[in-house]
Amino acid sequence: MKPLKPFVVLAFGLFTVAGLSLLYASSGSVRAAADSSVGGRNLPIYCVETEKKQVSLSFDAAWGNEDTQEILDILAKHQVKVTFFMTGGWVDSYPEDVKQICQAGHDLGNHSKTHPNMSQLSAQEQEEELMAVHQKVKELTGVEMTLFRPPYGDYDNQVIQTAYACGYYPIQWSIDSLDWKNYGTEDIIRRITTSKALEGGAIILCHNGAKYTAQALDTLITTLKDMGYEFVPISQLICTGDFHMDPSGKQIPE
Repeated sequence: MKPLKPFVVLAFGLFTVAGLSLLYASSGSVRAAADSSVGGRNLPIYCVETEKKQVSLSFDAAWGNEDTQEILDILAKHQVKVTFFMTGGWVDSYPEDVKQICQAGHDLGNHSKTHPNMSQLSAQEQEEELMAVHQKVKELTGVEMTLFRPPYGDYDNQVIQTAYACGYYPIQWSIDSLDWKNYGTEDIIRRITTSKALEGGAIILCHNGAKYTAQALDTLITTLKDMGYEFVPISQLICTGDFHMDPSGKQIPE
């Protein structure tokens, strides 16, 4: 895959817009987004600059579904919408869960086909990892996913370029619950609600298959709401118009 070029192709012609990158969504549409590079590094979105006291809760789904229904029930109870990043293996194993997540109004996000270190793959292999899951989810739900979280948070410039070229916004996180380490319910709640990174525009990382996440979720949501935070899915938190990135990975709307 060649580096992205600063132009935009539309159905009615070709024109140049300085500072923009070409993005192909798999539906055939084309959209432009500001350059994600800072000092020669292409960055994913760790958080978003916003005046609103909004945060996004996200769940990586790569193994198991024992707690998925409980998580969905708690989210429905609190009328909270979140983002699920799913691997191809998880989609294959739990197609009805994918449909249910979609029907509940949550974001469907791409977490690669096989959960590899993306930076160790060729550009073509990276694209295959993304688009294989993309097609599976589209066939199941009709949804054209646009959010991608690299497994292990591993990326380099090429990974970010590939994501954008495939029509995806690459998403990291600013608050890590470390729920997969199984430190306990209280640790998850404390780690998130007392984080120095907790502010409007924060993106919180959790996992649907971790031992204590479902147990912590009800109190976590209640506590953050009591602190004045509103939950929105990542698709509503990020800027899909013109933006630039700061060195920390914060997306800043123009």
